[in-house]
Amino acid sequence: QVQLVESGGGLVQAGGSLRLSCAASGSIARFNAMGWYRQAPEKQREVVATIFSNGYTIYPTSTKGRATISRDNAKNTLFLQMNNLKPEDTAVYYCNALGPTDNIWGQGTQVTVSS
Repeated sequence: QVQLVESGGGLVQAGGSLRLSCAASGSIARFNAMGWYRQAPEKQREVVATIFSNGYTIYPTSTKGRATISRDNAKNTLFLQMNNLKPEDTAVYYCNALGPTDNIWGQGTQVTVSS
């Protein structure tokens, strides 16, 4: 099974930017959709951005205009660019890959935004 490993998290000041990466151990071309999710302490996991195999992207209201998701099938990597970060963006960010028989999660990377 393909494994996903996130990186790029860290501590950033409010208004700053981060670029998260999700490296897959195998081909991501077969996944119908890939996404970024996040979970803050004592809160439910929520979607941050989704990208489909045709390149179509979806963002929730909370990240629309600040987040950009992209995928590089040649490098088997998913990216998330987050700009104008806010303290409420603080969470563990997870990468997800969804296919006909797959629903794979990474281990997560911590993003902390200081005010």
